[in-house]
Amino acid sequence: MDDRQRLKEIIREKSYRQGTFKLSSGKESDFYIDGKQTTLSAEGGWLCGKLLFEMIRDNPKKIEAVGGMTLGADPIVTAVSLVSFVEKAPIPAFIVRKESKKHGTEAYLEGQSNLPEGATVALVEDVVTTGGTLLKVIERVEAQGYKVGLVATIVDRQEGGAEALAAKGYELRAIFNRQTLLAD
Repeated sequence: MDDRQRLKEIIREKSYRQGTFKLSSGKESDFYIDGKQTTLSAEGGWLCGKLLFEMIRDNPKKIEAVGGMTLGADPIVTAVSLVSFVEKAPIPAFIVRKESKKHGTEAYLEGQSNLPEGATVALVEDVVTTGGTLLKVIERVEAQGYKVGLVATIVDRQEGGAEALAAKGYELRAIFNRQTLLAD
């Protein structure tokens, strides 16, 4: 079984739920994907890191760092960075805070000292619905002088996120979308 198929099995087993759920976007949905149940498992985290690293490695623009919004992206950026080190192509990770620190540097970005000035970065998320979180991350990262070379997710719910990002000039790449995740 290939890595993508195995990750699909893990997501469907650990993260996918049917029912009535309120999403972070405020919308109601008949299904929920709790990505952290997959990304925080040893095998699921490794596979997410490996598949996203491959996407970054094959990206036309050279990616110099990988980041995303805390808390959902924390295990993902760590996994990608660790896989990149094992693959002898190290990419540092960084985390974007929901609010700036209230002390010290008062920064939004953690890990910034590992990033080259003006770096081209990949931004990742576990699940994308409306794209609102990624748009906020893009704004904060670009305000610090970095360029966004890739926006990627593990699962695109296909509920307007890709379109919202495209309207701002960013293509969303996904390992799975709702349709491919649920297909047998």
